[in-house]
Amino acid sequence: MKAPMALALHGGAGVLTRAKLNAGAEREHRAALRTALDHGWGILRAGGSALDAIEAVTCDLEDCPLFNAGRGAVYTLAGTHEMDAAVMCGRDSRVGAVAGVTAVRNPISLARAVMERSGAVLLAGRGAEAFASECGFSTEPPAYFHTDARREQLERARRAGRTAVDHDGMEEKYGTVGAVALDASGNLAAATSTGGITNKRPGRVGDSPVPGAGTYADNNTCAVSCTGEGEAFLRCCAAHEVAARMRHGGAVLTAAAEAVIHTVLPGKGGLIAVDRSGAVALPFNTEGMFRAWRSTKETEGVAIFRDA
Repeated sequence: MKAPMALALHGGAGVLTRAKLNAGAEREHRAALRTALDHGWGILRAGGSALDAIEAVTCDLEDCPLFNAGRGAVYTLAGTHEMDAAVMCGRDSRVGAVAGVTAVRNPISLARAVMERSGAVLLAGRGAEAFASECGFSTEPPAYFHTDARREQLERARRAGRTAVDHDGMEEKYGTVGAVALDASGNLAAATSTGGITNKRPGRVGDSPVPGAGTYADNNTCAVSCTGEGEAFLRCCAAHEVAARMRHGGAVLTAAAEAVIHTVLPGKGGLIAVDRSGAVALPFNTEGMFRAWRSTKETEGVAIFRDA
C-alpha cells in the first residue's frame, strides 16, 4: 500500500459573495489556485518533501498579484508594504519566520532560510532584510509590489479612517496565502505568507509569522495554516489549538479544526489542515475562502464558496 500524501492551500477567507466576484475574476482565482496545487502535488508525487512542496506553492501565490502576499501585498498607512511569513517542519518542530520585510520577493523562502541557516526563529524588519542580503535573496523595488487594486483599497480605507482586512466587506480582493502538506515519508509542514491589513499601522504584525498562532506543524498530529483576523488567531493560538485538541483530547482532524474555527476563534477567518493519515480539513466561518486540496485519501478540489 502506498504511503498517504496530502496537500492543501488557501488564498484567504472573507466576506465574499458571488455578486462581488465576477465570472472573470472567479476564473482567474481558480486557475491560480489550480496551478499552485498542481505544482505542489507534482513535487510530492516525485518524492519531494512536504517543505519543498509548501514553499513552492506559497511562492506561486506570492508571485500572483491576486492574493495579499508578495507581489499582491496590501499597503500600510504609510503607503508602503510590510510582509510577514512563516514555515514550520513537523518532523523536528523547526520554525522560521520573518516580519515587516519590504523588498524581498518571496518572504516564504526567506522564512525557510531563517529556519535552516540563521539559528533564530523570527527575524523582523531591517534585521530580516540584512539576513536576506547576506543570503543573496532577490529583492524588488516598491513598484514591483504595486497593484492598482491595492492602492485603491488604501485610498478607500484612508477616506473611511479605518484599517481594512481582506475579509472586510469594503474589500473586493482577498488575501493571506498558505499551504500544508504530508509527504510520502510521513512528514508534515506548514507555511503562511501575508501582506497584513490595508492601512495598518507600520510595524503591526498579525498571526501569520507567529508559530502556533497562524502556522503550526507536528508530525504526531497535523499541519495548519490560518487566514482571517490576525489578532483573533493570536489571542487563541489557533493553529496550535487544533493540534492540542488532537494530541490531548483525542479529537480527529476535522472535529478539532471545526471546533477551533466555530467555537474557539474570537473573530472571523478560516484554516487549512492535513494530518498524518492524509485527511484534509478546510473550515471557515466567513462566506468564502479561496482553497484547493488533493490527497491520496480523499478527492481533490478547488473551491471558493461553501457550495464550491
